[in-house]
Parts: sequence; C-alpha cells; structure tokens
Amino acid sequence: MATWNSRGLRGSTLEELINRSNEQYREKGLALIQKVPTPITPVRIAKDTRQITLAYFEQKSTVDYIGAVQGIPVCFDAKECKETVFPLANIHEHQVRFMREFEQQEGISFLLIYFSGRNEFYYLTFRDLWWFWERAQNGGRKSFLYEELNPSYFLANHGGILVPYLDGIQKDLQDRD
Repeated sequence: MATWNSRGLRGSTLEELINRSNEQYREKGLALIQKVPTPITPVRIAKDTRQITLAYFEQKSTVDYIGAVQGIPVCFDAKECKETVFPLANIHEHQVRFMREFEQQEGISFLLIYFSGRNEFYYLTFRDLWWFWERAQNGGRKSFLYEELNPSYFLANHGGILVPYLDGIQKDLQDRD
C-alpha cells in the first residue's frame, strides 16, 4: 500500500498558482476546472500541530485537475521539475491510461509542467506525452529533455493569469485540425 510522508511545501506553490488561475478563468466565464482531491487515510498526526505526518492513499489518483473549457472536457496533471530532464517515473501508468481514455472520449488531456529552475511553464500535449511514454516502453529513454520540447508550447505570462494554460489548450486544438 502506498504511503505518504509530508514534505512540507513540495508542490503546494504550483498548486496555489494553478488554483488561482482556475478561479480567474471561472470568474471570467472561460473555464470551470477543479482540483481532484486525493483520498487519504491518516496514520500519524502530530499532537501539537494536528497535522497529518503519515498517511496512506485509499486509491490511485487519476489526474490533478478536471473540468470543462467552453464546453470541451479537460483533464490535466501538474508536475514540477527543477532540472532540464523530466523523468517519466514522475507519471504513473494509471494516469497515462486515464488521460488516453479521456482523449478517446474527445476530451483534452495534458501535463502542465513547471520548470522551477527556469521559472517556465510548459503545456505538454497528450500526443507528445504518449510519444515519450511509448519510446520508454519500447526500451528508449525513460525521460525527456527540455530541448526535445516544442518551443511554441511554453506559456507566456500575460493578462494577469498566473498560469495561462488556456493558451496551450487553444494551440493544442489548432494543431489537431
């Protein structure tokens, strides 16, 4: 059974930025995206702070976020990467399977990657994720390099949106035609 040990603020800043962006998109009537809670069962709770310090996951999570953008079903997972090499081990097989099935139902799946060392957000299309995933499954690299990424999917900050992933969705849709 998988367990979880608290590592402080790991990933919480990225999550806060995305959650705020989701609120901004909702307020503008552009999208309705929600964080998918991961069900956990606490095992150890610090008596003085009442914080969970050890827990186990009740079930495998699918993706971090799910919702709709202008009537289009959308799901994505958010990952942080300090280096310029992204290990595919950061993505679980059941997540890739869910995203693939979501795409087969005419939804849009993607990874939102924050390259923290470069302070850059990247929209990784499911097509590209699948290509990297299949390469690894067939004995190739178990990661992908920053240099392998399509430069047009880096997200530029504009309009006050902290993580402008709708720009990535728009480009993704255009590239599907």
